[in-house]
Amino acid sequence: MREPAPAKLNLALHVRRRREDGYHELETIFAFCIDGDWIEAKEADDLSLSIKGPFADGLNVEENLVMRAAQALQEASGTTRGATLTLDKRLPLASGIGGGSADAAATLRLLTSLWGTDTALISKTAITLGADVLACVFSLPAKGDGVGDILSPYDLSDLSGTPVLLVNPGVSLSTADIFRAWDGTDGGPLPDDWRDGRNDLEPIARARAPAIGDVLRWLEQRAGCRYARMSGSGATCFALFDTHEQRDAAAALSPEGWWHLATELR
Repeated sequence: MREPAPAKLNLALHVRRRREDGYHELETIFAFCIDGDWIEAKEADDLSLSIKGPFADGLNVEENLVMRAAQALQEASGTTRGATLTLDKRLPLASGIGGGSADAAATLRLLTSLWGTDTALISKTAITLGADVLACVFSLPAKGDGVGDILSPYDLSDLSGTPVLLVNPGVSLSTADIFRAWDGTDGGPLPDDWRDGRNDLEPIARARAPAIGDVLRWLEQRAGCRYARMSGSGATCFALFDTHEQRDAAAALSPEGWWHLATELR
């Protein structure tokens, strides 16, 4: 059995308040691409994980969110069944597009089907694994409040199928470090139209990795680029294009050393 783990985009991200527990209250708009990582699973006596793909190097099997998700679902459901899991890691690490969260969410969906466990456990388990995991379980457009785990529907039907180019300048950034560097200034709530919003983490990430600014300027200069912004805590940026041909032309010109993915919104 095989399950996709689509890349997540934050079309806008407003940080509102730092909580006493160290987490942050925020408002964000989640969107998802049709491409990302993949999880495979086969029935087995025990749980095991292998990792392949262009970004497999450096990943610790025991600490990986795929393994943690599998163990958490196993415990929550009380099942004694196991699985041989394979993560095909195609998205760059620590890049602001929800790779680990999407992998965990896909694992929960996949093992629920493989083991026949209660589907209600997917959401309950997802919440324990990280702020973005619940949004990635559904992989549908949503507004996220709280720490990103309070979800409400958000209409992005006009963007379904929109060509997108994801670009990362080869930089990994720690989400925790970027949030810790937030200065506590509340810039105000998310407006009705996400295009009028912002990403409050972008200035922090650009100070740490100036190449993010280079990527954004480069994307904005591409023919047909409708909108460009950094996703999450960075360093991956995205651009929405008018046509697939314009997106593909931009992808073909992507500078050497920059990772890129030509995809579209779900």
